[in-house]
Amino acid sequence: QVQLAESGGGLVQAGGSLRLSCAVSTRTFNYNAMAWSRQPPGKEREFVAAINWSGSATYYSDSVKGRFTISRDNGKNTVYLQMNSLKPEDTGVYYCAAGDATTFTYYSPSQPKMYNYWGQGTQVTVSS
Repeated sequence: QVQLAESGGGLVQAGGSLRLSCAVSTRTFNYNAMAWSRQPPGKEREFVAAINWSGSATYYSDSVKGRFTISRDNGKNTVYLQMNSLKPEDTGVYYCAAGDATTFTYYSPSQPKMYNYWGQGTQVTVSS
């Protein structure tokens, strides 16, 4: 069973930075495509960023492109989300997700059906 645990959320002022981490308990982390999504208050969950198994391909939503960076350390079974130049509209619960596939051949990175496992989420609040 794959388990995901997010950490690193908190309260930050607009323009600040946060780094989220997602530790994944699986022997096959090297073979999992990974992603971050978020759920703003009162809104539906939305795609933020994704990365393939090797880290050679990354994908971002238009709203975070140029400000957020997704990366992974396969030796540590961990995926990261570096968030810079944060805005109040970045506020929400951030979720880590893992897919059984290594890359995005059958589903696009933004499609929830691409991912089989989800973490419990970590709160990010950006004050203005």
